Amino acid sequence: MAAAVVAVGGCASPVTVPAGPQAADPVCAEVLQALPGELAGGQERSIASQSIAGWGEPAITLRCGVDVPGPSTERCITVESGDTSVDWLALEADDEMVPDHARRENGSWTFITYGRVPAVEVVVPTERGGDQPTGVLVDLATAVELTTAERTCIGADDV
Repeated sequence: MAAAVVAVGGCASPVTVPAGPQAADPVCAEVLQALPGELAGGQERSIASQSIAGWGEPAITLRCGVDVPGPSTERCITVESGDTSVDWLALEADDEMVPDHARRENGSWTFITYGRVPAVEVVVPTERGGDQPTGVLVDLATAVELTTAERTCIGADDV
């Protein structure tokens, strides 16, 4: 049965999302090397752009080297995994920061690291995110933490 899954996964078309403007940043290569081979029950897929990763069908996608967001009023969440802590902007579907490739008919969740250089974007299709789409971010935290943290989320009580 495992051989059949591998054979089917090998026939899947490559993940085709555009590379981010800073995709050539050497840190992105380190992030991609540290990513898991399986995410949310989906196997890693082949890619068609630099500094991109994808898992399963429909693909959960990760792009390293996207534009670093400035200060924002978007919902900012901190995801912790062991000693790892990464801040993410959780974007609404109609937010102007959501890239075109993330605007799906059935919806998706889009997350962009906050305060990290280079920035990382993760898009989780609704049908793959279940009740906890942020669980994917926990599984990616160790790899994403290889980027440099320059700022952190602050709450209303922090100002």
